[in-house]
Amino acid sequence: MFKKLFGSSDSKDSSKREVERSEDFLTPKQIVEELDKYVVGQKEAKKAVAIALRNRWRRQRLPEDMREEVVPKNIIMIGPTGVGKTEIARRLAKLVRAPFIKVEATKFTEVGYVGRDVESIVRDLVEIAVNMVKEEKIAEVEERARELAYDRLAEIMIPEPQQTQSVQSLFDVFLPQKPQTQVENTHLKDERNRVKKLLKEGKLDDEIVEIPVTVEAPKVNVIGLGGDMQNLQDMLSSLLPKPKKLRKMKVKEALRYLTQEEAQKLIDMDEVVREAIDRAENQGIIFIDEIDKVAARGGAKGPDVSREGVQRDLLPIVEGCKVSTRYGLVRTDHMLFIAAGAFHIAKPSDLLPELQGRFPIRVELKPLTKEDFVRILTEPKNALTKQYKALLAAEGVDIEFTPDGIEEIARIAEEANTKAENIGARRLHTVLERLLEDLSFNAPEMKGQKVVIDRDYVREQLEGIIKDEDLTRYIL
Repeated sequence: MFKKLFGSSDSKDSSKREVERSEDFLTPKQIVEELDKYVVGQKEAKKAVAIALRNRWRRQRLPEDMREEVVPKNIIMIGPTGVGKTEIARRLAKLVRAPFIKVEATKFTEVGYVGRDVESIVRDLVEIAVNMVKEEKIAEVEERARELAYDRLAEIMIPEPQQTQSVQSLFDVFLPQKPQTQVENTHLKDERNRVKKLLKEGKLDDEIVEIPVTVEAPKVNVIGLGGDMQNLQDMLSSLLPKPKKLRKMKVKEALRYLTQEEAQKLIDMDEVVREAIDRAENQGIIFIDEIDKVAARGGAKGPDVSREGVQRDLLPIVEGCKVSTRYGLVRTDHMLFIAAGAFHIAKPSDLLPELQGRFPIRVELKPLTKEDFVRILTEPKNALTKQYKALLAAEGVDIEFTPDGIEEIARIAEEANTKAENIGARRLHTVLERLLEDLSFNAPEMKGQKVVIDRDYVREQLEGIIKDEDLTRYIL
């Protein structure tokens, strides 16, 4: 999917390549259609992110000198909690197979304070990119790695015969090999081939074997280390030899472990790192949630000083700079930043003017209505009603949500959001969990039964809670 959407990650090769037709790639309409499978409504937000993604593909088709001048149009999504801000960004990353990281702005502190500095966001994104490319390369060599794993396991299960060294054997080194030794070697090879055949047929999967495994030393994080010092610590730990110890496990698990180990040897990590850095720099997506929580309000006093400091530290990364990572310097000029916040108390204008300017696209997500809740419960691939139906089917209980039952659940969720805090679609989790609590508890004793969740059933289970406002606040 990544290659389909963006083409090759090598910017130099892409300029020489013949430009593919635009219909060979996902168009903004197709991106929105994919997002519609998981997120209900919010057309403006989906349209904005779809255009931003398409522009990244367009940029890859430009001449190299022009390509460097085109910067991504960062997006800020404004809307109450639970309306789909995070879900849009998460589904977007899965759709394009781009390096993606979601962070909360409140988790970071200004440089000089104890805590995480904002540059660690970029370092984490690069790690994600490296792991992503590494997985792809391992998948390419998996078949060859499995063959090598079979060979290694056969050698472990049928080891070389122990030879006793004698004075005579020292002279034998300079003499032609004895016929007896040739027979032994042929027999050893035949035995290993026989074991290898049994391994491939899966007939030895449950046998116990002892293999050498690498012992990962516990990583020690020193609080207060800056980015460069942390990179130095990571580099030094990677240079130290990793100890090995013998561990017993089933043949099936040993094959999996040895296949991974052989695959690691077959891939070129230098190439992996180069491709990962290029992918992070040109296709990386950084989603900054709760950006409104670091917006200073009414002057920089007290905790607002720290909030403004986080904004100041974010500014150069969003504008474009070079960040030091364990793999070298990484540019942020062409990374796409998507910020999101409820902005109940603060306003987007409370952010630093320079930071506001770096998020030129603003979309407002609308609060969810009863009709939206009905669609959320029925339309998406991962709809909650489908999830609960599958979960209880595992116990042999068949549950059926009728249209009037779903409508009643939506009405109660909307009413609970009105009486208590409006938490959007997350309210549906609370309502459904409360609705099906007794059924989930008794499910093991109800195997083979069918339960219809209609309007009467919903009211019987929840109406008492809805009528009592205090109970609604604490339970729903």
